[in-house]
Amino acid sequence: MKGEFKKFAMRGNVVDLAVGVIIGAAFGKIVGSLVEDIIMPVIGRIFGGLDFTNYFLGLTPASSQATTYDAAKKAGATLGYGTFITVTVNFPIIAFVLFLVIRAINTMMKKEAEAPAASPPPSKEVVLLTEIRDLLKAR
Repeated sequence: MKGEFKKFAMRGNVVDLAVGVIIGAAFGKIVGSLVEDIIMPVIGRIFGGLDFTNYFLGLTPASSQATTYDAAKKAGATLGYGTFITVTVNFPIIAFVLFLVIRAINTMMKKEAEAPAASPPPSKEVVLLTEIRDLLKAR
């Protein structure tokens, strides 16, 4: 059983998947930071300096009186529709960035596949036989 598990765990697909998940998580943080720290502030500024994350609806008297979403969550039941708006806007942006990355990777792979493989120079025997053939044709 131990040998079977080792064989399963060390198959190429499992290792490739693990690497993909780790790289995906790191890439997700990069894209998340791009959206949250660069794109969303610009969108907020365009709409009059709005911070979407602080749009909420308090469902209790205490949460209704809070000034920030975090404070409202601590005070009681709260609907955070601003966070939902932010996540909804983030999704197409993240999807578009992933599309661009995958498109660039596919373009690079296509160029590598299209590059002609350099053929090795002909051997001495082939060169000699070609010369003989050419001399026989000339007669």
